[in-house]
Amino acid sequence: MNVKSATKPSKQRKMLFQAPYHIRRRYLASRLSAELRASQGVKSLPVRSGDTVRIMRGDFKGFEGKVTRIDRKNYRMYVEGLTREKADGTTIFVPIHPSKVMIARLDLDDKWRRKILERKRMTREQREEVEEKPKTEETAKAKEAGEERTSKRTRKRTKTRKKTEKKTEKKTEKSERPRKTKKTSEKKTRGNRMRKDEGSRKVKGGE
Repeated sequence: MNVKSATKPSKQRKMLFQAPYHIRRRYLASRLSAELRASQGVKSLPVRSGDTVRIMRGDFKGFEGKVTRIDRKNYRMYVEGLTREKADGTTIFVPIHPSKVMIARLDLDDKWRRKILERKRMTREQREEVEEKPKTEETAKAKEAGEERTSKRTRKRTKTRKKTEKKTEKKTEKSERPRKTKKTSEKKTRGNRMRKDEGSRKVKGGE
């Protein structure tokens, strides 16, 4: 259920608006501030009510407040103190998209959220360790096997090239050779004429 897995914009929109409730949570993720990144070791997290958030774009740029409510249906969040007046004078909360927001402080009262952070941190550390490790024997063997495969392929290609070159050479030689013309001797031509004359005489005598 990843929106990026589809290439058509219509399919991407369909997947986004028809996504189930548990997947909509992922689309409500925002990036963490530089301090939180350094302390938690995580780049982004889904926003929850209780997190303090700073607006980075739009008319309310620079506003900071606590998230009061998250609307998963419309992919919006509502920040405490961020309101506007309607034409009739009533005040309403302004809905904000999570992409315009940066998390300044996390609400870590929930133990499950702390576990999620630990798991994310561990996976990131493991990934960095794998990238930093020197090339092992397995990778060297895999490289050797790949080189052998490539050498076999190149050999096959060279063989096919040689065969095609030989075929083309033979064709050119055949085309360059002078064509043998049938030389009709004078005797044959005379004999043929005599036979034709005799045949015509017989036909006339029969008539």
